[in-house]
Amino acid sequence: MTAIKQFPALRALGWLSFFAAILAAWAVLFMMARMSGVDVIGRPVGMNMMPMTTFGALFPMWAIMMAAMMLPTMVPTLRTYDDTIRAGAGSRGGWFGVLAGYFIIWVGFAALIALVQVALTAFGIVDALGIAASRWFAAALLIVVGLFQFSRAKDVCHGVCHAPMTYFLGHWRGGARGGLRMGLGLGVYCVGCCWGFMALGFVGGVMSLLWMGLATLFMILEKLPEIGHRVVRPMGVMLILGGVALPFV
Repeated sequence: MTAIKQFPALRALGWLSFFAAILAAWAVLFMMARMSGVDVIGRPVGMNMMPMTTFGALFPMWAIMMAAMMLPTMVPTLRTYDDTIRAGAGSRGGWFGVLAGYFIIWVGFAALIALVQVALTAFGIVDALGIAASRWFAAALLIVVGLFQFSRAKDVCHGVCHAPMTYFLGHWRGGARGGLRMGLGLGVYCVGCCWGFMALGFVGGVMSLLWMGLATLFMILEKLPEIGHRVVRPMGVMLILGGVALPFV
């Protein structure tokens, strides 16, 4: 009898905790956006009671944003690991290990992009809401991220994210520690695949719930087995065209 049949309650608890964490993260982001005095689009509509200009303020915000935006994209990977449990190879501890490793990498990226935002703010490139001060900078960012969609690095990283079973088969480690190691590896590929959509927060403001929602939706679509490979380059074209047009609208 496999672990998943022996402990169905643990499987249910794992998934319930996973989705509860996502909902909690979005709730916190909503409250932070309200405190920042922006509307859903990210436009200033009131007093900013929570300026994001220091690492101490930005790092927790970005870490929570990683939980809200990136954990939903991990559903196909965790379901794939569930398949290995049904086959008798994986374990529930390994499932939690994969999740933990993945999130550790994204928290590390949160620290990095928080430092980037501190520097951009110090040089006046973005304001206290994380909104680009220049349309030319925003346009350049759109074009760079759009071009990245056509790169070899994107192809490699997206290939792993799009087909996690291939990664598991080539890097299999058993138990919770093994799951953690595989989660760390998957997290690195995921950051390589999706960093650009995080950076695009500087175009409309990192507190824009609209941007967060759209970016999350697209990253989920990229990882769906059925259609993921079909949306990468069309999105690249859209981003490039948006970058070209932005300075003139």
